Amino acid sequence: LQVPKRWFTHFYVVSVLWNGFLLARLFQAECLGGSLPLWIQRMQHALGRDSQSEDTGNEHFSVLLALLLLWLHSCRRLAECLWTSVFSNGVIHGVQYCFGLGYYIVLGSTLLCQVPTDSRKGKELLVHVCWYHIVGVVMYIWASLHQHRCLVILAKLRKSKSGDIVSLSHSVPFGDWFERVSCPHYFAELLIYVSLAIVLGFHNVTWWCVVLCVLFNQALAAALCQEFYQEHFSSYPKHRKAFIPLV
Repeated sequence: LQVPKRWFTHFYVVSVLWNGFLLARLFQAECLGGSLPLWIQRMQHALGRDSQSEDTGNEHFSVLLALLLLWLHSCRRLAECLWTSVFSNGVIHGVQYCFGLGYYIVLGSTLLCQVPTDSRKGKELLVHVCWYHIVGVVMYIWASLHQHRCLVILAKLRKSKSGDIVSLSHSVPFGDWFERVSCPHYFAELLIYVSLAIVLGFHNVTWWCVVLCVLFNQALAAALCQEFYQEHFSSYPKHRKAFIPLV
């Protein structure tokens, strides 16, 4: 029941397609005066969204912006899987693979379900950019840039100066956030999800539960990675934390 680790790419293919579809339907409903399809409204109701709930301030625009950022994140990660990352011959369990595929489907659906289904009654979207939108987007860009840099550093460990793949073995990375933690790309992933929580206005309990899930998942993966480095490299920097700087 094992599949190649490089099949991680499939997660982002699914995410780009599914969340791109949801983004297009939400944009059509919010900006073109339409409404969400009935099956999406039923999905919202099934996942806990009360169809009569009222928009708490700027909720529609916040969800639209957050879904856009999630889709852009998936596009970037797909591009990195295809043209930047160099995967080893490692494998993952089939259950983990199926979970990953379903995760990004549920993730976009969760965001979409934060939109009141009929509170605007066909009115055009009122775009009101708040301070937390700006803070969230800035944090999102900052974390995304560092995650990309860290993934480039990891890829270069297995490439020659000309860009050819010369090894699939593990080496000790240096540079950028690697000077502080063993898995800065995991830490950046957490910050990206936190930035979406900020874009949603801090108060969205559902998305903070998603952030908590990402925290536990990435922390576990980082701890295992830290143990691997320490076991296989005797000179591995002892001051590096596993996941979060200074923690």
